Amino acid sequence: MLRGRRLAFDYGDVRIGVAVCDPDAILATPVITLKNNDEHLWDQIDELIKEYEPIHIYVGSPKHLSGAASVSMLKAEEFKVEISKRYGVACSMIDERLSTVGAARQLKESGLSTRESKAAIDQAAAVAILEQAIAIEKRK
Repeated sequence: MLRGRRLAFDYGDVRIGVAVCDPDAILATPVITLKNNDEHLWDQIDELIKEYEPIHIYVGSPKHLSGAASVSMLKAEEFKVEISKRYGVACSMIDERLSTVGAARQLKESGLSTRESKAAIDQAAAVAILEQAIAIEKRK
C-alpha cells in the first residue's frame, strides 16, 4: 500500500463532510464540514488539498439500498470528476450506503441529538467512507 494521506468527502446538497488519514493510513479523522452553497467552496477545497497533499481522494457514492443509482449519486460523481480535473489526484467513488445513518446513530448514542450534530454527522460519514476505502486498499 502506498504511503500518503487520503481525503474523503461525504458529498451532500447542503453540506460536505471531510475526513483525512495519516500517511500510513492507520487512522481516519474528521476534518471539517463545508457548506455546499458557499461561494468559497472551491477555495476551501484548494486549501485542504494544499494542506494534506493527498495521494488519493474518495467521494462517497450514495446509492439506493438496492444498489441502484440515485440523483445524489450522480451529483457526487460530478463532484468527483471536478476534483479529479482540478487537482490531478486519483479519485474513486466508495459505496456509502448507511454511512450517514451509522454516523448519526453513533453520535446519538454518545448523547448528541441529530439537530445538534449535523456537521459532526457529515464528518463522521466521511470518516466511515475513508475507513472503508482504506480497508479496500489494504485487501488489494
